[in-house]
Amino acid sequence: MGRMSKDPRVENSIHTDFTHHMTYGEYLQLDKIVDAQSSRSGHHDEMLFIIIHQVSELWMKLILHETKAAILSIEADDLSTAQKRLARVSKTQAQIIQAWDVLSTLTPSEYMEFRDSLGQASGFQSFQYRMIEFMLGYKTPHVLEIYKKDLVLHQQLEEAYREKSIYDVVIRALHKAGIPIDEEVLERDVTISYQANPSVRDAWMRVYQQTDQYWELYELGEKLVDIEDCLQQWRFRHMKTVERIIGFKKGTGGSSGVGYLKKVLDQRFFPELWDIRTEL
Repeated sequence: MGRMSKDPRVENSIHTDFTHHMTYGEYLQLDKIVDAQSSRSGHHDEMLFIIIHQVSELWMKLILHETKAAILSIEADDLSTAQKRLARVSKTQAQIIQAWDVLSTLTPSEYMEFRDSLGQASGFQSFQYRMIEFMLGYKTPHVLEIYKKDLVLHQQLEEAYREKSIYDVVIRALHKAGIPIDEEVLERDVTISYQANPSVRDAWMRVYQQTDQYWELYELGEKLVDIEDCLQQWRFRHMKTVERIIGFKKGTGGSSGVGYLKKVLDQRFFPELWDIRTEL
């Protein structure tokens, strides 16, 4: 927002009576947002820790919102709108990646001052992150066990778990364009994490070798690559930030910490889009 003008004529024209009008704070419900940071330890740096994670969850909410809309657009054969939605997703991911730079200002000794206040709470339990994984096609049933405490949330996650991923609907878009896809892929059990398939690899090879004919699918493929690339950058920064602050200690939620975070770097969401780059 620009700097306030010192011209009294401009200042006098600014609306100041909000008795019967909605204010900026009311529209954004800022009373709820800025009062949601409750430090349990009273330590100065706990505020940083809380805000970073709350802001990241808000960005994740936007990622889910845009990805859901992109899926609906693809199913409606509106690939150009889907591309716009997915471009916004990768830009949003960039904001979450940069948040690790801020959290990295927290030193090991500072974190240890309030770590016990977290109890068993851990980013491993982020339900929105799990929903993003589900939406991208990575499905693990044991993850649902984490959320049994909250019946409503557990049901929401189970519904998301059983939905087609964005890659499932993109593969169907390849099929709709007349490119052969194995029936076993089109009718696969979407509650199982996607595994690479030769017919999907061949389909993407055709798209990338004939970009003029399949331009929208080509652009859609690149948007998916952007998203997976950003997610892996986020995971890497997460792993290095954790290593920087707590080394190889176990996570507060009981995970193996850095060891677990290194392992998930090997997960792939859209394998054929990466594999064809060697063959092109």
